[in-house]
Amino acid sequence: MLAPPPQGRFGSALVDNGVIDEETLDKALQIQSSELESNRRKLGEILVQDLGVDRHRVYKEIANIYAFRTIELSEEDLGEDRIRFISDLMDSVSGEMRSYLINKKVLPYKLHPLKHGVLIVVCADPTDREIQSLITEFGFRRYEIAYMRLEEIEQLAEKLVPQQEEFLKILEEATESVETIEEPETELDEEALEAEINKSLLTDLVEGSLVEAVRKGASDIHVIPKPGNITEFYFRVDGRLQLWYRHEGSKPEAIAAVIKDRAKNIDRFEWDSAQDGFIQRTIDNALIRFRVSIMPIVGQELRRKLESIVIRVIDDRKLITDFDELGFQKQAKEAFIRAISKPQGIVILTGPTGSGKSTTLVAALSHVMNPSINVVTVEDPVEYNIPGARQIKLGPRLDFDLAVRSILRHDPDVVMVGEMRDRKTAEIAIKMANTGHLTFTTLHTNDAISAVARLYKMGIEPFLLAYSINIVVAQRLVRTLCPDCKRPIKDLDPKIPLDLGFTEKEIEETTFYESVGCKNCRLGYRGRIAIHEAFYFTKEVRRMVYQASQEIDEEALRNQAIADGMLTLRASGRERIKRGETTLEEIAFATAAD
Repeated sequence: MLAPPPQGRFGSALVDNGVIDEETLDKALQIQSSELESNRRKLGEILVQDLGVDRHRVYKEIANIYAFRTIELSEEDLGEDRIRFISDLMDSVSGEMRSYLINKKVLPYKLHPLKHGVLIVVCADPTDREIQSLITEFGFRRYEIAYMRLEEIEQLAEKLVPQQEEFLKILEEATESVETIEEPETELDEEALEAEINKSLLTDLVEGSLVEAVRKGASDIHVIPKPGNITEFYFRVDGRLQLWYRHEGSKPEAIAAVIKDRAKNIDRFEWDSAQDGFIQRTIDNALIRFRVSIMPIVGQELRRKLESIVIRVIDDRKLITDFDELGFQKQAKEAFIRAISKPQGIVILTGPTGSGKSTTLVAALSHVMNPSINVVTVEDPVEYNIPGARQIKLGPRLDFDLAVRSILRHDPDVVMVGEMRDRKTAEIAIKMANTGHLTFTTLHTNDAISAVARLYKMGIEPFLLAYSINIVVAQRLVRTLCPDCKRPIKDLDPKIPLDLGFTEKEIEETTFYESVGCKNCRLGYRGRIAIHEAFYFTKEVRRMVYQASQEIDEEALRNQAIADGMLTLRASGRERIKRGETTLEEIAFATAAD
């Protein structure tokens, strides 16, 4: 393997070839220098993972610098003989090594056409030093390493060794040798439970669920005990729960114990109170964090100690730092940028759990962040690593009040407060906004206008609300139609779009689509997109809030905001429908309270 070129030379090559600009290179080098030397990542990894630079452009340039061949799968002839050749080589190694090669994105590809006995191996990162030792598993003494785009390697691997349900296959084979428990015990026998954990492949089931959740793009894993020694695993994909696996023959307590043993800060022998912990795993060459929430529940057999478990998947690769990727529509984007560009004031994101509030806040922080300002966050828990910010995690010895008092002495310019949960939290956030700090936070309300009324009812004075709030943005995530199978609706009942606020003229001019379903999607949908209600505080809005006496007139504020150009959540959804991005049903569901 060639010695790596100096980072400066590599970075300069990326700049010279237009892959990145000087500012992006400076940010990447700054992030790299801030990491511990023992865990310091390569420049290419930082550019892709933290700064959102196109992976293929970065690694293709790396391949050029190292003089690796680049193979484009679209230009190759993938006949049956080629597929059989690759499959035979993959089958020649152990099952564990085969899975590892696929996870590392390293595959044997073909024999060199001009050099006898030379195996060409494709990989997504040709500079990975581990590749040389992996290639020896194929039994070739001579080889050539070539670069192939990550997506194309995954496409090739999918044809050779379908991996999406590999853990379920293992479990099905193992189930045959595991004795099924016919009669559940009414009391928990710890010795019997320990024996069951040790004799079964429950560890594979739990570890497999973590891997499969990441690969399927799930945001959460739900582990639910059912009567008759049944445990169901659900994945939340695109905001909807779907059954992944139904495990029979093992006590739900045993599965819960396996999860507890793998989670930090959780006591396996505590069954009567809620617990929160975390798990970390490296999956497909990426560090993934899992936040574990355990709640005691009552089952049909009252004496059994059953628990519901929800595992949140925190994948930093999904973190959006480029503001343009958030999908704000024109008015909302202009208002939001105007609000976060001010040197002080408070920016509030509202919406239910899972509506993408944290993602929007992180992107907003990344937009305003630069080396000349001090960005401090107070979070419980800290979910995503935000490069360039100083993130404070709350705990038993550092509560919210103490943390906020401390950060005000820490000379911050921008502060993010995870959530305004009560009057005290809201008062502190408002105070920071009024003392020269740009403050970001979240609140749980149905829409943007009602956030003002909620804060007023918490006891925040109208004059503080009027002159501290820059903007309130309500957000929802709606599923987007699969472009491969969506189709126009025939014989549409006009009452449906009329109920969503469409005019008769808009109905005539709009093509409404319905979900169908195909091999490339789930039930006709693929991915999600946001709709926003951006309530910007204009002079007139500030005057109306300031003059409020007994209560906030939400209807008057809403009318004024609409007159100022604000789109309600439903109006934002109608624009998505007009563009053919989603369905009437999705917007009706997402804006039911609008």
